[in-house]
Amino acid sequence: MRHRTNRKSRSGDQCQWFHCVRCNQPVSPEAAGTAHRNHCPWCLWSKHVDDVPGDRAADCGGAMEPIAVWVRRGSDWAIVHQCRSCGELHSNRIAGDDNELALVSLAVRAISQPPFPLDRLPPTADPTDERWPHPVERLANRQ
Repeated sequence: MRHRTNRKSRSGDQCQWFHCVRCNQPVSPEAAGTAHRNHCPWCLWSKHVDDVPGDRAADCGGAMEPIAVWVRRGSDWAIVHQCRSCGELHSNRIAGDDNELALVSLAVRAISQPPFPLDRLPPTADPTDERWPHPVERLANRQ
């Protein structure tokens, strides 16, 4: 993300606001649910500025693409970002104002874009077919 105000030292002070590296929207550092705003609430892209959340110590500065979401312990969602420059992966907690459609879109990506052709899957059986084994029948046949 392009920092627009004077960038302060890496000793813990942080910039005031920035423009997203992807969609160029202005982003405020305040966000509900997170102490360190590090991604755009509209497109979810980030900039590789942290080694540890909030330290602003990374030298890379590459654009961080949101590639997935996952559920942390306690049911908190987090975004997985991958740096387009160095390939590093980071996990960042979502913020209260993040675009819900963009988050759901990341969540279903694995299902909507599987890593294999769907035509390789065998045809599914029809449960109305008399040859379709009922779960109780399968267990009875094993004994």
